[in-house]
Amino acid sequence: MSLSRLKGLESGTLRLAVATTAKYFIPHLLGPFCQRYPGIDIQLTIANRQQVIERVGIGADDFYVFSHLPEGLDLEVIEFMSNDLVAIAEVNHPFTKKSRVSLEEFCQEDFLIREIGSGTRYATEAFFKQQPYQPKIKMTIASNEAIIHSVLSRLGVSILSAHTLAFGNIYDVQVINVDSLPIKT
Repeated sequence: MSLSRLKGLESGTLRLAVATTAKYFIPHLLGPFCQRYPGIDIQLTIANRQQVIERVGIGADDFYVFSHLPEGLDLEVIEFMSNDLVAIAEVNHPFTKKSRVSLEEFCQEDFLIREIGSGTRYATEAFFKQQPYQPKIKMTIASNEAIIHSVLSRLGVSILSAHTLAFGNIYDVQVINVDSLPIKT
């Protein structure tokens, strides 16, 4: 159903496709909406940036939430939230004891990166193309939670969206203050 026909908001289906990082805040926006409009069914698809772009291309959904807009698509765009990408380490890592870590030091650590197609990977690679130092990639991981658990297991450091930690950091990971970070998207 076209969104313009939802004026009464009494029934219908709202289809949303959101990039992986958006899963940390979209439910907090949908909760009040669903309470106000209980007759609306929600279909929420969570995928990486590239998969969301593919869904845009076929018009599979009513709304899309992601960063780094693709070129060549006719989209109505509304910016509504920043997505800062921050460096993280296990809470007992030596970097967490320092007030500031140089980018050179950070890049000497084993680095855990999101998969190709992820918006976090896209932004991280774009950032490092502009830097004199490159991360020492040890592992590619297709989930924020798996990266967090890998950081906890001391497999390396990483860069993730601050949204992954925003609603109560239940993990023993800590944001570290690295020169030139966070990456603002």
